[in-house]
Amino acid sequence: MISINGLTASVEGTRLLNNVSMDLQSGRILGIIGPSGNGKTTLLMCMCGLLPFESGSISIGDRTLPAADSGTRNEALWAFRKKSGIVFQHLHLFPHLSVLGNIIEAPVHVSRKPKAEAEKEALGLLEKLGIEQYRNKYPEELSGGEQQRVAILRALAMNPEALMLDEPTSALDPIRSGDVRKLLQEFAAAGHTVVIVSHSVRFLKGFADQLAFMGKSELIEMNATRELLENPKDERTREFLRFSELS
Repeated sequence: MISINGLTASVEGTRLLNNVSMDLQSGRILGIIGPSGNGKTTLLMCMCGLLPFESGSISIGDRTLPAADSGTRNEALWAFRKKSGIVFQHLHLFPHLSVLGNIIEAPVHVSRKPKAEAEKEALGLLEKLGIEQYRNKYPEELSGGEQQRVAILRALAMNPEALMLDEPTSALDPIRSGDVRKLLQEFAAAGHTVVIVSHSVRFLKGFADQLAFMGKSELIEMNATRELLENPKDERTREFLRFSELS
C-alpha cells in the first residue's frame, strides 16, 4: 500500500507539489495524468525517495518517509528506497553493461542474490517481453523501444513493493505496449503497486484501476478509471480530457 499525506515539494524556490494526499492499495495500478509541468514526475521522484520534500510523509508498506528524512542520507531513507523501483523517461541504462548485465546489476550487488539465480530470473523476464535474443547486446546497439523494455525489466528484477514508471511506452509500438501492459498487470496481480505517469490516456484506459489528475502542482481529483473518464468532477479535468485521445 502507498499512502501520501500532505506532500509539498519545491525545487529552487518553485513549488512543484502542493499538499498532495492519496492512498493506493496493494495490487492496484494508478495512472497519473495532467498537463506537462504540473508535478507528475516530481511526485514519482518523491515517492521513490530520490527528491527531498518540505512537508508531509510517504508510506510504502511498513516504511514511512517523513519530510525530515527525505533530504538526508540516513538509514531510514535507504530502507525506504528499497521498497520501490522507478523507470525514468530517459531510462539511464548503464552503457558499459550488456542487457543481461543491466538487469542483474542491482539484484547481485545490492540484494546479494547469487549471480546464477539472478541471471535465470533475468532471462525469464527478457523472454516475457520478447527480447531474450538481445541479452548480450549493449544499450547503444538497441532501438529506443528495446532500451525502454530493458529499463522496465531492470526495475522489476528487484521485485519492489511499488513500481513507478514515467512515460513507459513513449518509444513502443502498439504491440510492444500491449506486452508491457500485460507484464505490469501480472506484477500488480502478485500484490505489488504500480504507479504510471503517462500522457496517453488511451494507454491507461481499461488498464489502470484508478486515475489521478494533476494540475497546478495539486491533485485535482482521483477516482476509478472509468468514473473519472466518464464523470470528471472538476472542470480542469473535463477540459484536459476534451483534448485527449480516449479511443
